Amino acid sequence: MKSERVVLISGGSRGLGMALVRHFVERGDIVASFSRSRTAFVAEMEGAFKDRFRFAAIDVTDGEKVHLFVRELHEKHGRIDVLINNAGVAYDGPIATFADERFEKLIDINLTSSLLLTKWVVRLMLLRASGNIINISSIIGERGYAGLAAYSASKAGMLGMTRSLARELGGKNINVNAIAPGYLDTEMSSTLSDAQKQQIIRRTPLGRLGTAKDVVAVADFLTSDAAEFITGQTITVDGGITC
Repeated sequence: MKSERVVLISGGSRGLGMALVRHFVERGDIVASFSRSRTAFVAEMEGAFKDRFRFAAIDVTDGEKVHLFVRELHEKHGRIDVLINNAGVAYDGPIATFADERFEKLIDINLTSSLLLTKWVVRLMLLRASGNIINISSIIGERGYAGLAAYSASKAGMLGMTRSLARELGGKNINVNAIAPGYLDTEMSSTLSDAQKQQIIRRTPLGRLGTAKDVVAVADFLTSDAAEFITGQTITVDGGITC
């Protein structure tokens, strides 16, 4: 196991982000996160790990506040070792009737904000010639699905971002990889009906929906010594549904 690190996770108050925060804090790392609002989970973590967990209620699209959060984290600890771009939203609907403001919001939250956060963190990682970045994409960005054109575009953009940054930053000892989860049994799948979930399960070779733990295990691996020679890759965690 590596020694204590400083880990920054966007969107860490619920769902997959919550599981990522819990894992890295319990592992012994210093973890900082932000999202639009506090949750009971955030209060729990602040109470149990007040010396190793920091949270701020910030909208990921508020660039000025996010940038300040990054700077203050670096000033306090002198480094940021791991960045996980996890914050995201999902809207569906046929493109012909998709609201213009939803296009903008999807791309802004899922892609533009991740690029900006990465820019600010990379500047600090370059000072130490060391770092690890994980982008949480989706199988929708790899394959595409009807009614999810905008979401697919935003998540496919994260995959292109991953490959390009891996080439750009590899010489500075900064690894950049992506995880593409399939359908997870989290809040983001709560809008699916039972019939839709059962259809997904029938199409999945491993016969179940994914869990946040399935993705966390891959994130843990990508930030371990075993993955030091892995960069520019997308690891798909979907139970085989896209194979």
